[in-house]
Amino acid sequence: MDLGFRMHAERTPNPNSIKWVLGQPVADGVASASFDAGAVTPEVSPLAASILEVEGVERVYLGPSFVTVTKRDAAEWTELAAPIVAAIKAWAASGESALGPAWEPPESESDDVLVGRIRTILERDVRPYVEQDGGEIRFVDFRDGVVEVLLQGACAGCPSSSITLKMGIEARLKEEIPEVRSVVAL
Repeated sequence: MDLGFRMHAERTPNPNSIKWVLGQPVADGVASASFDAGAVTPEVSPLAASILEVEGVERVYLGPSFVTVTKRDAAEWTELAAPIVAAIKAWAASGESALGPAWEPPESESDDVLVGRIRTILERDVRPYVEQDGGEIRFVDFRDGVVEVLLQGACAGCPSSSITLKMGIEARLKEEIPEVRSVVAL
């Protein structure tokens, strides 16, 4: 089966996540989307629903040109890889959009100047590095000096994410925005 693109797997810092790089857009017009087992139907995301049917898969993150799959601790990649690849290939061959008609993007929070600066730094300086590892960071809120973010994809549950959060993301935001006291992941 000729997919019209090459796909390869990359390890991430999270041993429970693998990033499948497709080299083509995954979710047309959408930066990313994350789905947990038991919380998605084919009407929301045919691709994520198909991958989440694989026993042992816990979460699917659709990035710009990759799919990060997170497994349960007890599951083994040797048993999961083939059915995950088959699901991705079947989706690619189908021509369907990765996001179905029932998918709705998360609500956007209100922006003020400070929040806008935080978002800009996260988008410009942090997101590219997080995406290289198969993950995503999403701004949630800024209140009383505390920036709340949601780590998704390979970053969710990654053993090194707390170090990255404090030493990298928090340090970068504090450097640019003195009003930031800390960064926490939800």
